[in-house]
Amino acid sequence: MALGIALLRLVVPQHRLGAAIGWNALTVALASAAGPTLGATILSSASWPWLFAVNIPIGALVLVAAFSLPYTSGTRLPVDFASVALSGAAFGLLVIGVDSVSSHGLLAVALLAGASTFAWLLIRRERGRISPLVPLDLLRRVSFRVSVVASVVIFIGQSTALVALPFYLQHNLNLTPLATGLYLLPWPLSVALVGPIAGRLSDKVATSWLCLLGGILLFAGLASATLWTASAPPFAFPICMAICGAGFGLFNVPNNRNMFMSAPPERSGAAGGLQGVARLTGQTFGAVAVGTLFQLLPLTDAPRTALPVGAALILAAGVISVLRTSHDLRSISDDHRRDAR
Repeated sequence: MALGIALLRLVVPQHRLGAAIGWNALTVALASAAGPTLGATILSSASWPWLFAVNIPIGALVLVAAFSLPYTSGTRLPVDFASVALSGAAFGLLVIGVDSVSSHGLLAVALLAGASTFAWLLIRRERGRISPLVPLDLLRRVSFRVSVVASVVIFIGQSTALVALPFYLQHNLNLTPLATGLYLLPWPLSVALVGPIAGRLSDKVATSWLCLLGGILLFAGLASATLWTASAPPFAFPICMAICGAGFGLFNVPNNRNMFMSAPPERSGAAGGLQGVARLTGQTFGAVAVGTLFQLLPLTDAPRTALPVGAALILAAGVISVLRTSHDLRSISDDHRRDAR
C-alpha cells in the first residue's frame, strides 16, 4: 500500500499523477465493494476458514504480477533493524494501548507510556539522518504536514461512520444483514466512479478546494443518513451513501496527490509510508472511539452519537485542507510554466 502510489510517481508524468492516483482509487474502491460480497458468498456455502484460504491463490497472483513492476534502485541504504524494532514496538503498543483504554485502564496507561518511550527513542536515534525510517523530516514541509493532518482527521471520521453505520441500520432501523450490505454498497461504488474524475481535476485545480468540497459532500451525506428514518423512502439512504462516497473520493485523491507532490521524488516511498501511517492511525482511533461509545451508551444510542461525531471530523478535515491553498496555487502555476516550456 505504501509503495503503490510511490511507484506511480516514477512511471507517470508529473502532470498526469492526479489521474493515475484516481485510477488507483477506483481499483481500491471496487475491491472494497467486492470483498464483502465475496465473503458473504463464501460463508453461504462454506465455513469461515475459507475466508482466509481464498487469499492463497490471490496472493500467488499478486506475487506473479510483482515481476512486472518497474525496477527502482532506491537509496541503497542498509536497513537499520534497531530502528525497525523501535518502530514496531512504538506503533504496536500504541494500537494495543488505545484498544485497551475502555476495558483495561491501568494496562492501557502502561502500554501508552511504553509506546511513548519507544517513539522518543526512535526519534532520537533517527534525528539528522538523510533517510530516516519514520520520515518526520517531511513534516517540516507545510503542505505535506497539512495533508497528513487532514488525512488522519478524515480517516478518524470515516472509520467512525463505517463502524457505526451497520449497527445503526440493523439495530436502530431493524434492517437485515443483507439489506444493510446493499444499503452501504453505494459508498465504495461512488468512490470508484468519482476517483478518476477527482484525479483529473487535481491536475488542474487547487487540491485544497477539492478537498474542502469533498469534505462538505461527505459531511452532508453522513448528516443526512443520521436523520434518515425507517419511514423515509427506501432509496433515500443509498443516495446518502453515494454522496458520502463521492465526497470521500473527491477528498482523498487530491489529498494523496498533494502529499506525494510535496515530497522530493527520491522520498516517494517515505511519503507513501507516512501516508499509510496517517490512514491507519485515523482508522484505528475511529474504530476505538466507536467501541468506547458502545461501552458507555446503550446499543441504539451509540451509533446515533457516533455518526454526528464522524461527520464533524470529516468537515474539519476539509477545512484543514484550505490551510495549504497558497502552496497549491504556486504548484499549479509552476506546472503551467513547465508545460509552456
